[in-house]
Amino acid sequence: MKDYYKILGVERSASKDDIKKAFRKLAHEHHPDKTKGDKTAEQKFKDASEAYAVLSDEQKRQQYDTFGSAGAGFNPGAGGFGGQGGFGGFDFSQFTQGNGQGFEFDIGDIFGDFFGGGRQARQQRGRDISIDIQVSFEESVFGVERDILLTKTASCLTCNGSGASPGSKMETCKKCNGKGKVNETRRSFIGVFNTTKVCDLCHGKGQVPKDKCATCRGEGVLERQQEITVKIPPGMEDGEMIRLGGMGEAIPSGQPGDLYVKVHVKPHPSIKKEGINLIMDTKVKLTQALTGGEQTVKTLDGEIVLNIPAGTNTGEILRIKGKGVPHGGRRGDLFIRIIIDIPKKLSKAAKQAIEELKREGL
Repeated sequence: MKDYYKILGVERSASKDDIKKAFRKLAHEHHPDKTKGDKTAEQKFKDASEAYAVLSDEQKRQQYDTFGSAGAGFNPGAGGFGGQGGFGGFDFSQFTQGNGQGFEFDIGDIFGDFFGGGRQARQQRGRDISIDIQVSFEESVFGVERDILLTKTASCLTCNGSGASPGSKMETCKKCNGKGKVNETRRSFIGVFNTTKVCDLCHGKGQVPKDKCATCRGEGVLERQQEITVKIPPGMEDGEMIRLGGMGEAIPSGQPGDLYVKVHVKPHPSIKKEGINLIMDTKVKLTQALTGGEQTVKTLDGEIVLNIPAGTNTGEILRIKGKGVPHGGRRGDLFIRIIIDIPKKLSKAAKQAIEELKREGL
């Protein structure tokens, strides 16, 4: 029984990406174009292809893990592999590149088409962009808007993305005859493939401008600076991401990618956030804790006057309603923990007063 994991040089717990990378490496290393006439390399190429076909398919891989290659439902002679041995007499010398006589061989294109979604399909959406911004603690609590300037591929402002010179007429694309797609036939070691791909001349539109836009040279997109407003909602946590759909890289006649903004919150020196509530400490004098009184406290809403009840102990928490994080049309609460400030040095009069309190049993 063939050990497909050993053939590809991966662990049994390997991910799909690990399996794909391992196969690509072996395919390039033992490709017939590079090892012409080397029967050992040719066999390794065949074995790697067979292993990849099984391990890249979840159902076949599960059957293989359970029953081995005999029960994996994989028949090298079926599904376009041809012949008794998987490549039965197939002439690998047909895979030549650049001489105009053979067939173009691109392992990425072949397996991209075979297992779903080729290179062209991936190109119909622009690249995503990720940036980092920093906001203050107050801005994270109440929300804020930030204008950022990005240099990226964006729609051309001169032609509004059409690629045509202002006032220019459109004409039928000669490459695809106005269909927006072209058919390609490729022969590979696993058979002949007919694929339909977006026309790279008209980018799927079926029409091209008679006179191209001078700014973007008919592409409809170009690299430029674009100002984008990022809205930070109230209650944003440190490390959270904001997704702005369609604000990533633009491509001709395709959907632009997305912009992901990672928010970093600068810590506050005295206030912390727990859900929709805020928590802070405040120091009060010993005499205030004993007899009660008022204490001015600086919060995110400005200064407030806090009423300290007589006999307050250190660690006690006072609750201020509606001074927390905005959420769902209301606000959380502010919790203030009392810390009694015990003096390290006492005057003679203070010591006498304390001695008096001792005599009274306090």
